[in-house]
Amino acid sequence: MNTVNDHSTSLDTLVEELRRGEETWRSMSLSARRDLLAALSGTLQQHAQEWVDVACSIKRLAPVSQLTGEEWISGPYAVLSGVGALSATLAALEAGRSPLDGFDLSRAPGDRVAVRVLPHNLFDRLLLNGFTAEVWSKPGVTADRLRKAAGLGQRTPKETGGVGLVLGAGNIFSIAPLDTLYELFAHNRVVLLKLNPITDPLLPVLNKVFARFIELGLLRIVTGGVALGAAAVAHPGIGHVHITGSVTSHDVIAFGPGAEGRARQARGEVLLDKPITSELGGVSPTIVLPGTWSKRDLAYQAEHIVTQKLHNNGYNCIASQVLVLSSDWVQKDDFLKALRKAFTKAVARPAYYPGSDDRCTAAVKDHPGIAKQVADGSRVLLEEIPAGDDIAFAEEYFAPVLAVTSLPGQGREFLDRAAAFANDRLSGTLGANVVAHPRTIRALGADFPRFIADLRYGTVAVNAWTGVSYLTARATWGAFPGHTLQDAQSGIGIVHNGLLLDGTERTVVHGPFRPFPRSVLTGQFALSPRPPWFVTNRTAAVTGRRLTAFAGRPGWAKLPGIFASALRG
Repeated sequence: MNTVNDHSTSLDTLVEELRRGEETWRSMSLSARRDLLAALSGTLQQHAQEWVDVACSIKRLAPVSQLTGEEWISGPYAVLSGVGALSATLAALEAGRSPLDGFDLSRAPGDRVAVRVLPHNLFDRLLLNGFTAEVWSKPGVTADRLRKAAGLGQRTPKETGGVGLVLGAGNIFSIAPLDTLYELFAHNRVVLLKLNPITDPLLPVLNKVFARFIELGLLRIVTGGVALGAAAVAHPGIGHVHITGSVTSHDVIAFGPGAEGRARQARGEVLLDKPITSELGGVSPTIVLPGTWSKRDLAYQAEHIVTQKLHNNGYNCIASQVLVLSSDWVQKDDFLKALRKAFTKAVARPAYYPGSDDRCTAAVKDHPGIAKQVADGSRVLLEEIPAGDDIAFAEEYFAPVLAVTSLPGQGREFLDRAAAFANDRLSGTLGANVVAHPRTIRALGADFPRFIADLRYGTVAVNAWTGVSYLTARATWGAFPGHTLQDAQSGIGIVHNGLLLDGTERTVVHGPFRPFPRSVLTGQFALSPRPPWFVTNRTAAVTGRRLTAFAGRPGWAKLPGIFASALRG
């Protein structure tokens, strides 16, 4: 589809086409739906290079840059992984089984059930050795209920959910396709996808990738500005809205623009006459537990935290924004020295996202005497912000700005303070990162899993970045449950969730504290080298391309090339 200019007439036509497509969707068997996913996998593999070329053009990355690896991994790789997980779920349902059959279920703190979604098979154990991910249920949800509900809309495929509108994101280019697939398969809704204007150049590629869905009337993709988005939201034929974006955009949709909209929001007077789900970002913390680290540990974890901030130049909804340290950590100054070095030396890149430079300038202005501009002024480090109220704790910068604050205490005292700070002082609940030496985790005993359970975030990552959860197709992705339209925080609802689970609360990811081979040499059996999503990985582009090919057609013959590239990185 091309740009829609005559909003009312064109939208009427599109919605009517989708209504007819809904009848087609209702009539399709699970086998036919799996065939659709297979076709999507084929077209995506065919056009993956074109996708990445366009993405790099949008983000002004040189084709030879190692940073193109980000576009492979957060683009075609993520979608292909999601397609594979959904296909496996449909196959289980078609065979009369629960999608959870074959998965390990265990108890998690607080009367929760944990579903181990990574590793799931031998390939996972080889490619991401040392990484694990669990989806935790809400308290009180039983394993039996999880098994019986897994599959969501695909358990009743003839009960379709109307026409849904997906308002796509402009930062990570797999978000809109994955949100579209979730609407179709979790909720049985056909989809009108409106691209973010930043991603408009991807329209020809997405039309090719989703060609079969478009031919059947299950999907329409449009481009246009704010006026088109508003008209689509208001269209009576649209029964549901899903947005990935800012909480400001969400609030305008729910309550209307300007002062009148803010007044409605204060009164709880919702203007939107249809349900809305959302993923809205927030202020993500990285909490570092004090311990005794080697110099190489300090350097590696500094790179890790810089990656959490500077991946995609900070234009990620779970980019780490506030680094939380212990003021009583004897190695705190050594760690900050390593952090400054890594933050400064990371590969330079253009500020492609609108308003980025202005937000960096505002961060400097808001923190006189604290802000340090590095890398020719393109990045901002805010060191030693007091733990009191601060704009960096309340507003997502969505730019290469990293704040550092300190809290007193060690051991359980620090855990309690850090959890309270993250939960109560920082805006949003999408993702929180925790970095801790394995000895520290062991010494804390039962206090450590309790601390993880206390963090009210949709994803908690231990010695890993929450972005790993985004890339794990069977993990859930979204805010911590319980937000309202009046106070949406990081959003309402979840996506990804390739097992199509119901009653979930969060995903918990664990990763290796050290990369291979140092992990093995220091007694931690983890074979993963420096991950390809690290901004310091020199072979990320090659590894990302090879991982994408593997995700499309897994096979043993592809593993040696992936391992060789990963180890060189």
